[in-house]
Amino acid sequence: MWINNVQDNADRFPLFNRIKQDHDIGVYIKAQNESLQAMGYTEHSFAHIGVVADRVGYILDTLGLDDHTIDLALTSAWMHDLGNVINREDHSQSGAMMTFCLLDKMGIPAEDIAPIIQAIGNHDEGCGVPVSKIAAALILADKSDVRRSRVQDDDKRNYDIHDRVNYSVKTSKLKINQDHTAIKLKLDIDTRYGEIGEYFEIFMERMLLCRKAAGFLDLEFHLIINEQTLM
Repeated sequence: MWINNVQDNADRFPLFNRIKQDHDIGVYIKAQNESLQAMGYTEHSFAHIGVVADRVGYILDTLGLDDHTIDLALTSAWMHDLGNVINREDHSQSGAMMTFCLLDKMGIPAEDIAPIIQAIGNHDEGCGVPVSKIAAALILADKSDVRRSRVQDDDKRNYDIHDRVNYSVKTSKLKINQDHTAIKLKLDIDTRYGEIGEYFEIFMERMLLCRKAAGFLDLEFHLIINEQTLM
């Protein structure tokens, strides 16, 4: 993972490390996932936001952005799903408002809060737009996190299409090529549990948003499933 390879992480990304240790933010992260689990959604807790933070950092670091910008992006990744504690509907907007209140209470300057809530408010495929590099990286990182361990129901007999698709994904890798011209999402899908067509049935809107986000970063977006390039 990118984060594990970063030396002196606390010194490079002080805000990110501060909010990771904040008690109240941790409570809201746990509570929002409990709500989603009760509604039958996939995992949105610390594992998910950890993957999203790792991929956001990898994208922006690979593209040469400065540490302060990456610090803000990592913070947006960690807090991007807080709004689910209120309701799944419009959770990106409610999460942005929650994040504003929490960071403002911590004394974070407006110049840092603004790009964070801007990204969080635009990360969802319903109405999100890659309005900044942080927002674009957050979209790509969030929408690419599909994996077996996100399924929270232990009984396969209860699996809906979202559970089947996530459970079918054995590996998921997001990679920028050496020329920094393309970003590739490579999935290894076990079609015994979910068909490739089902992936597109529920994720097509997200993949199109990923294409827009990649374009904002001057990258092409490619989706590769079982070694076949599909986008």
